[in-house]
Amino acid sequence: MSKVEIYTSIMCGYCTRAIRLLESKNIAYEEIDVSMSSELRARMRSRSGGSNSVPQIFIDDDHIGGCRELYALENAGHLDKLLAA
Repeated sequence: MSKVEIYTSIMCGYCTRAIRLLESKNIAYEEIDVSMSSELRARMRSRSGGSNSVPQIFIDDDHIGGCRELYALENAGHLDKLLAA
């Protein structure tokens, strides 16, 4: 099973939507809340190539992007393949 990490913040509808998709597929994930930590937010920016918005999602340390990109992978039928690797 793939390692999934999702950087989130409180009161983020896109974060909730991305998490719901992962949970609907019974995918284990690590949620990293950057709301109150400039250190975690800086790490997220560094890993994502400068993206400051949440969520930022990684599968096996590969940056997937945000909620929109996660759903695009799902709609194209590629998400399950990534998660099964």
